[in-house]
Amino acid sequence: MSSVTFVGILSELVPSGLLPQMAADLGIDEGDVGFLVGVYALASAIFAIPLVSATLVINRKLLLLLLLAGFAVSNFVVAISSSYEIIVACRILGGICAGVMWPMIAAYGTRLVPENMHGRAITVIMSGNTLGISIGLPVMTTIGITLGWKSAFVVMGLIVVAIGVLVHFFLPSVKGERISKSNSPFTIIRMPAILIVLLLTFLSVMAHYGIYTYITLLVDMLDLVGGIGLALLIFGVGSVVSVVLSARFIDAYLRPLIVTALTTGGVAMALFLIFPASLTVAIAGFFLLGLAFGPLVTMYQTAVSRQIDQAKDVATSVQSSIFNLSIMIATWIGGMLLEGFLGSYNVNGIVYMSLACFTLATIIALLSKQTLRSV
Repeated sequence: MSSVTFVGILSELVPSGLLPQMAADLGIDEGDVGFLVGVYALASAIFAIPLVSATLVINRKLLLLLLLAGFAVSNFVVAISSSYEIIVACRILGGICAGVMWPMIAAYGTRLVPENMHGRAITVIMSGNTLGISIGLPVMTTIGITLGWKSAFVVMGLIVVAIGVLVHFFLPSVKGERISKSNSPFTIIRMPAILIVLLLTFLSVMAHYGIYTYITLLVDMLDLVGGIGLALLIFGVGSVVSVVLSARFIDAYLRPLIVTALTTGGVAMALFLIFPASLTVAIAGFFLLGLAFGPLVTMYQTAVSRQIDQAKDVATSVQSSIFNLSIMIATWIGGMLLEGFLGSYNVNGIVYMSLACFTLATIIALLSKQTLRSV
């Protein structure tokens, strides 16, 4: 299941590492290539809730195999097509599959383990997301630059097929569920506890993705020796460490984990602002930011799953949609701050925004003792 989330995040982000190559070969602007990432996220956000609800009755293993087939087709067709319109259509297909996959895979996993291991199960499953960003994306980018961008999508398609074979032979069959008034999306979003988790999701994604989207400019501001490569490496190490720690402590200490992660992110932003010329502080800041980022998805999906006993897929689909929409909002607001705060292309405004979001989210998490309860 972790390998599924690994390819899920890679399918979304691969174009971001190959912007110049894809733009030159397809005869389009780099912004149009960037749109391929945005339209994928938008499709995930729009279709997650209705499609998760519509497919709730389908056997979980069968549904996962169908979604993997969609991922494979999306990547293979992108690899062989020279039409931008067809590529956009395939990216929408991939986004739709991702919109269903992210919430269903977590709920599928929790049905295979006892309740006191739900957080650990989700952490293991979602670790593929962290490893995909920190390790998979640089590897796929290297493949695309070395062998041509189309090869990266071919490799992605082949990996998805291999995972599909493993799913067929090794994952257990789990029946679907019937949706009712008590577990419909409209009922779920009226639950105060769910609304608190959604607010925390929004603030955390704003804090993280606002700065992560423009991390290259942050590296330039800090004048980090080793550049973006070193920053991403340190960030990745911090993310992996936090995932390991999260797997160990999330079930027994959910709220302390969330508060610690949010506080750590806020400290990283403060360090960047107070000591912008210190190499040691910059390295520490990127490590702390990675620590805060690693359990991001896991924390809130675990919190959501504890608020409802049935149709956890539907509940997590609501959280997943908010997550994806928040990424787009964070990128948009970050772009406006970038050009309007202390002159053109000054990243300080985004750092201040992230610090404010981390701080507010930390306060809310501290006050949400019942919502973020531990098992």
